This record gives sequence, structure tokens and C-alpha cells, in this order.
Amino acid sequence: MNLPLFRVLPIWSKLAAKLLKKSPCKLCSVVGFPLGANLTATKALEAESLVGLGVQEIDMVINLAALKAQDEREVVRDIEAVVKASESAIVKVIIETCLLTDAEKRVASMLTVKAGAHFVKTSTGFAKSGATLHDVALMRQTVGPDFGVKASGGIRDLQSALAMLEAGATRLGTSSSIAIVTS
Repeated sequence: MNLPLFRVLPIWSKLAAKLLKKSPCKLCSVVGFPLGANLTATKALEAESLVGLGVQEIDMVINLAALKAQDEREVVRDIEAVVKASESAIVKVIIETCLLTDAEKRVASMLTVKAGAHFVKTSTGFAKSGATLHDVALMRQTVGPDFGVKASGGIRDLQSALAMLEAGATRLGTSSSIAIVTS
């Protein structure tokens, strides 16, 4: 059974961890948010600090500049550093699909797997659009059946949620969860 997951900004992680301490809910926070442009050392330190505060899952934004420059080694190094710094926490890599070509989405997804993360995720919610069925299906096809794919952004009703799961998402990120489960 998947438990609820609360994602909070890093500045609220300590308080959220305290409030959720006796709850079965998991706590997630973000690294390199929202553009992924932070230095790798900064991302790793942020992840390590968040885990120390009680965060169980890390959503990191991929180094979009390195990805666009086709510097695969730098992209992998960046993700690996966050994974290592996150200890046992689950790491989801946000690739911001609306800013990428299909070829870049495939590369980003493959590099996420190669670097040892646990999920590839569609979007931050801060760019021009969120998850699409096409992107989720492409990511699933790229990472295979056993790797996590999180569709996030723009999922506002039950029909959209079910379609994302059918396309290959293993998790959904939505601010409309109550509307989805009560419809």
C-alpha cells in the first residue's frame, strides 16, 4: 500500500517532519528547485541536510543546462551526488518534459536510471505545462517496466489520473487529489 506523501519546500522540512513524526505519511522535499541550476555540491548538501531533518524522499531537478549541452557525464555526476547524499531516501529526478525534445526526454530518463535514482518525474509545476500521456508513455518505454515513473502537473480529474496510470505512471503528483478520489 502506498502511503500519502507530502512535498514541502526545504524551509518547511523540519517543521513538517516534526508534525508528521507519528504519522504513517512520508515527507518529501526538493533539491535544486525549480531550475536545477544549482552547483552539484550545493544539491548534494541540500539533500543530505533534508534527510537529516527527517525527509524520506527527495525530488531533484535535473541539470537542464548540462542536458541541453549534451554533457551526459555531468548530468550523471549531478544525479549520483544527490543519490549518494540522500542515503536511503528515494530520489526522483524531475526532467521538466515540457522544455525537452523527445530525444532529450529519452536521454534524461536513461541517465536517471544509470545514475541510480529511483524515479524519473515529468515536471516541477513551475514551467509552462505538466505531464502529458505522450511523455509518460515515452518515459515508461525508455526506463522499462521496473523503474519508477511519476506523472506530475495538470492531473485534475479521475479520468486524467487513470489515463496517466495506463500510460505507465507508477505515481501521480497532483494538487487535486481530493477531487480525484471523490469524483
